[in-house]
Amino acid sequence: MKWVTYEAGDGVRTGVLDGESVRGLAVGTTLEALLESGSLAEAGEDAHRAPTEVRGLDEVRLLAPLRRPQSVRDGLCFLEHLRNCYQALGRDRALDPVWSRNPAFYFANRDAVVGPYDDVPVAPGSTMFDLELEVGAVIGRGGRDLHAEDAEEHIVGYTLFNDWTARDHQAVDMAQGIGQAKGKDCAITLGPALVTVDELEPYRRDGRLAFELSASVNGDELTRGTLDQMDWTFGELLAYASRGTDLRPGAVIGSGTVPRGCLLEHVDTPKLEDFTRWLKPGDVVSLRGEGLGETRQTVTKGIDVIPLRPAG
Repeated sequence: MKWVTYEAGDGVRTGVLDGESVRGLAVGTTLEALLESGSLAEAGEDAHRAPTEVRGLDEVRLLAPLRRPQSVRDGLCFLEHLRNCYQALGRDRALDPVWSRNPAFYFANRDAVVGPYDDVPVAPGSTMFDLELEVGAVIGRGGRDLHAEDAEEHIVGYTLFNDWTARDHQAVDMAQGIGQAKGKDCAITLGPALVTVDELEPYRRDGRLAFELSASVNGDELTRGTLDQMDWTFGELLAYASRGTDLRPGAVIGSGTVPRGCLLEHVDTPKLEDFTRWLKPGDVVSLRGEGLGETRQTVTKGIDVIPLRPAG
């Protein structure tokens, strides 16, 4: 099934896509609650058999399928992305052996989730605003201390995930050395749908999902790749993330960036600030995934930075 959250003038609803229509459940039903209660499959049957309403896709505004996930973690499972970033920053492409010991992730801002067609303001004060092409795995069955061999069985489905990043703010975060902060705080796109695992089985190759992914800016393709390029699998990422802690239904875990799926990897100037392709107001960013759909968002002007202390 392809689950969506939408507005159509009478409140936020949850429903399933059926061709060019949405079969909606009652107002007040949320995907988060269905996942938490373990009733997603039953609710899907209700939506197909006896929906509260049926509307054409052109009648609704799709929101993020999970508007406030249980939690959001973002991994770094495509190591070529990291090598490319090192090269853009003038560093050696060689990776420290630590990157081969376990997958890395950070906790992202679940309050920053936006919908697949929402405008995205530039982060306040940023002049180096970037996109990141990723896939988000959604936990359907909770667990703790999972095994890599079967951890993927806890995933109910997948969605496109754009980890918008202010590279100039991220440089400050990295210099301070305590983790990602304002560089990754302004927006995370999820959508357009939560696509259940069974829907994506046709894209499985040699035991791994291998659907194609791409990103474009103003219609110009930035990159194209497949999910099975991941150096660390979602099973390994979930097993690592669940060590000594609970993964709850409705949690979202990002794959990390598909190689060359962000502007930083395309920097061709000695100084980052001289690169002319950073996102600016008016730019249109699209992510696409086989079986997952497409996001399309316009970058808008951000607010000016509010000073922390009086000048002087």
